Amino acid sequence: MLRLSGRRLPDPDADSGPFPQPPLGAGHLSVEYAPNALAVREARADVRRQLEDWGLAERGDVADVAELLVGELAANATVHARSRFRLTLFAAHGVLRCEVSDTEPRVPRVLDAGTAENGRGMFLVDALAQRWGCHREGPGKTVWFELGTCGSDGCGGRQP
Repeated sequence: MLRLSGRRLPDPDADSGPFPQPPLGAGHLSVEYAPNALAVREARADVRRQLEDWGLAERGDVADVAELLVGELAANATVHARSRFRLTLFAAHGVLRCEVSDTEPRVPRVLDAGTAENGRGMFLVDALAQRWGCHREGPGKTVWFELGTCGSDGCGGRQP
């Protein structure tokens, strides 16, 4: 059984120094989607709803950027993997991490945005995320990105 030390728990609405935290009990969401035409819209809506629940939707453009980039990764999963995909969100210590896992083994590449109507997804991830990456898991892969949520100068910006 977990025992508290007697210290008072932090106020979930207060800022913890320069890195505001999501409310107590928040911090993780994982949802699986079928590879259909509605999956991308559902994933974007789930991101928006979860960030609102965590109190992160009001922090600059975090929710807008997260929703856009998750939409791009979800679209890649439905178009290229043509299988179920999993969206996982983590929020802690001033960072939002979004992951999309699918069964396609090929890792994504950043293409020149150019004038083509498609192929811009990873270009946007590369341009807007604080950090991003990809790792293989079994037969598939997980593509992830991170955004800063603290709202102060430099938070969420690209790290050198």
